[in-house]
Amino acid sequence: MKVLLTGAGSGIGKAIADALQARDDELVLLARNEQRAQDIRDRFGGADVRAADLSDATVLASVVADLDLLDAVVHAAGVFERAPVAETRLEDVTEQLWVNLVAPTELTRALLPALRAARGTVVYLNSGAGLTAHAGWSAYAASKFGLRAVADALRAEEAAHGVRVTSVYLGRVATPMQQKVHEQEGRQYDAGEWISPASVASTVLHVLDLPADVTVPDVTVRPRPR
Repeated sequence: MKVLLTGAGSGIGKAIADALQARDDELVLLARNEQRAQDIRDRFGGADVRAADLSDATVLASVVADLDLLDAVVHAAGVFERAPVAETRLEDVTEQLWVNLVAPTELTRALLPALRAARGTVVYLNSGAGLTAHAGWSAYAASKFGLRAVADALRAEEAAHGVRVTSVYLGRVATPMQQKVHEQEGRQYDAGEWISPASVASTVLHVLDLPADVTVPDVTVRPRPR
C-alpha cells in the first residue's frame, strides 16, 4: 500500500508512520521544512520524504504533482492554540485554519487523480472539537468543523470514483500537543489518562485495510474510563 501522510514528525503521525513502515508499506511523508524532513528521513529509512509547509498551502500541489497512483492519504498534522474569542490573536486563527483546514483540503484536491486511479482512501484525523465547540477552543474548533464539512462533501462527490473518505473524531491523545493543551488549561498532564498514539494508529490502519465492499464514514475514538 502506498500512503501519503502528514505530521509524521511527532505524536499521532509518527505512530501511524511507524505502524505503516513495520508492515513494509510505501510511505510518502510531508515535513514542514527541510531540517524536519532530514530528521524524518533518519527515522524512516526508505521513505519518500518531502518538505512542504502546511501553513503555505499554495506550494502543496507542486510538491505532490508527480504522484500518479496513491492508495491512501492520511491527514495527521495539526496545530492548536487555546484562547477565548476576546483574546484570540489573528495570527493564531489564520494558522489553525491554514494548517488544520486549508492545507488538507488543497492537498486532497491535488491528490484526487492519484487516489481515483487506485480507488483509494482519504483519512482526516479530526477531533471531538469538530463536533462540539467549548469555551477557549473557538479557532481550533472552527478549523475542525470545517474539516468535517470538507470530508462530508468529498465523500459524496467521490463515491462514484471509488474513493472512500473517513473522519476520525479523536478524544484526548497522549501527545506533545496534548501536553501543550494541558499547560494552556492550567492542568497537570498525565499521559496515562489519555489514548496512546499507537492506539490511534491501529484505528487508522483498520480503516485503510477495510474490505473493498465497505466504507466507514466516521469513527469516534475516546479514552476508556480508568
